[in-house]
Amino acid sequence: MLRGDKITLRALEREDLPRMRDWRNLPEFRRHFREFRELNLLHQQQWFERISTSANDFMFMIERNEDRLPIGVCGLVYTQWVLRSADISLYIGHEEIYVDGPGGYAEDAARVLMRYGFDNLNLHKLWTELYSFDHRKVELFTRLGFARDAVLRDNCYEDGRYHDSYIYSLIRPDEAREVKP
Repeated sequence: MLRGDKITLRALEREDLPRMRDWRNLPEFRRHFREFRELNLLHQQQWFERISTSANDFMFMIERNEDRLPIGVCGLVYTQWVLRSADISLYIGHEEIYVDGPGGYAEDAARVLMRYGFDNLNLHKLWTELYSFDHRKVELFTRLGFARDAVLRDNCYEDGRYHDSYIYSLIRPDEAREVKP
């Protein structure tokens, strides 16, 4: 288990899948995910089987320290070992929070996950894809030190129109190099 100030990250268990399915199917959540369809338990089980045996995906349940209540999910996925990079993902499903404010559960979980990626997995870069309308996650990742690397124009279709995707990344602090214009 990986412990932060407010949360602990633990390995996902099969018993977590119904809760995760319900969180992922919340319409306000689903619009922010790459998986746009309604998920059933079979989809969750197939996903769980894949990530449970993968050497490139590290998924965790986020539990509140005060009562060990499962409140969300996070992980490092699509790990590229040659590049030493991974996609960072997280959300707080409990009470449909999605992403809370500064110093909250999402930020604590992200910081614990970043430490795990850099210090335990020896990654060089963490990155994430965010949709242009996902202001809460843009704010969170900016606060965490991530920088916008790219804009993928018209890369998401939501609410009857196209939206851009942003790629944000963070280089391991002790390996960051100066970028020259």
